[in-house]
Amino acid sequence: MTIQQWLFSAKGRLGRRDFWLWLALWAAAICLLFTLAESVVTLQTAAFMLVCLLWPTATVVIKRLHDRNLSGAWALLLIAAWMLVVGDWRVAGATGVWVLGRILPALIWMWALLELGVRAGTPGLNRYGKKRQMIWRGDYQ
Repeated sequence: MTIQQWLFSAKGRLGRRDFWLWLALWAAAICLLFTLAESVVTLQTAAFMLVCLLWPTATVVIKRLHDRNLSGAWALLLIAAWMLVVGDWRVAGATGVWVLGRILPALIWMWALLELGVRAGTPGLNRYGKKRQMIWRGDYQ
């Protein structure tokens, strides 16, 4: 799997190692980006660069779901969790704020962490194809 396939194509499968590698690279890029914001680049440029990282992140998550033999549509739960966190739930009362704005998103994020980062992919062939890993010595499998 090439880097282009790894980051820009939602087809195929991706193992835990490559998933965690992307998350580490993503976190480092975000930290660097917002460290440089307002000193080297404008805040608007930093925000635009952050948006540019959404596509590769989405493809990595989708391929990781494929490795677990799940549809990429399950990634929409992560968007729903984010929307629940930023939503204004004051109309739902104090309990509603905690349940809808804190507990439910936390459960979704815990599910995602276990499903994507901890549990092993399906062995062999599944409906999304054969597992292919990025080999970092220059040769591809």
